Amino acid sequence: MPLPVDGALAELHAALDHQRLVIVQAPPGTGKTTRVPPSLIEQPWVGERRVLMLEPRRVAARAAATRMAEERGEQVGDTIGLRTRNDTRVSAITRVEVVTEGVLTRMLLDDPALEGYAVVLFDEFHERSIHTDTALAFLRETVGALRPDLRIVVMSATLDAEALAARLRTDAVVKVEAERHPVTISYRPPEPGEDLTDAAAVAVVDAVGSDAHAGDLLVFLPGVGAITRVERSVRRALGSRLDDELVVMPLHGSLRGDDQDAALRRDPHGRRKIVLATPLAETSVTIDGVATVIDTGQRRRPEIDHGRGMGVLRTVTASRAAADQRAEVGGGDLRRFVGRTVGIIGGMPKADAGAGLLPTGTPGSLVGRCSAGGDGA
Repeated sequence: MPLPVDGALAELHAALDHQRLVIVQAPPGTGKTTRVPPSLIEQPWVGERRVLMLEPRRVAARAAATRMAEERGEQVGDTIGLRTRNDTRVSAITRVEVVTEGVLTRMLLDDPALEGYAVVLFDEFHERSIHTDTALAFLRETVGALRPDLRIVVMSATLDAEALAARLRTDAVVKVEAERHPVTISYRPPEPGEDLTDAAAVAVVDAVGSDAHAGDLLVFLPGVGAITRVERSVRRALGSRLDDELVVMPLHGSLRGDDQDAALRRDPHGRRKIVLATPLAETSVTIDGVATVIDTGQRRRPEIDHGRGMGVLRTVTASRAAADQRAEVGGGDLRRFVGRTVGIIGGMPKADAGAGLLPTGTPGSLVGRCSAGGDGA
């Protein structure tokens, strides 16, 4: 199936012929994650080396590798490989490897020159973390000192490409244009004293009762605790309708891979899905069938509690860039559900200057995770 990014691949290939660092800006659903890496395999400068792509989250890494392999009629571990903390599938014929942050950190510690790889792609760079920033800085030094032939591609759906190019001191920017489909955005401020999870549950029940967009529902919640509470409330409110015509499916990093995959696919029994997800569903993940998105506008962010001298997870307001990206989740189904609905509880976050240009994580987290090789959710 043709995707918008296909028309920009020739421009990207030409840029990589002469540049060592290229930025790709492509809206969600344009295919950059699954089309760019395989397109590089046959480039002359790749030779016998491999293409390496960093995905910030395990679920996104597995989904990207699976989709690329399916498009080639293969299994993960053939041409398209995968390396995460507990799932390594590569072989002698593998040409593209999808890895998570902790894995890339270990690879750089073991082989700073990455001799077996011709190019490193940083997908969803706006996710930003200490691991990602350190790896990018390290690889730029590698290009200058050890591997002048190594290419770096930074890809993002929401970052300001010009601002990022200025920071990275490159003028090689490839922009992918895509048709924007109508999206109806509505706001539902919580009632006085109403808990955010209660407001989200009410919004889900209201959306289920509307037939305006009869596709699946995707609900963004800040963490697993909020998912559990909303699921309990929704099950209590919908009662007998569940299991017969509706199914509630959580989606977060602690789930088994099979359960995550089930949340991403259409229900095999034809039921309408209500997917309760953490922000991991924002990026590099296509959830088939989504027609309505309900966004609480919050996320969990690692910060330093200076009073206690330790890292903590705090619930904070999501950035405007994250809100925009959440509104675009759904892949090709956006074309079928024209005029679909996005409900934002509490209002749209304000445009945040420099959003995405600051990494998440704490200074201590890098030291602790380098040897452990921790991955994102």
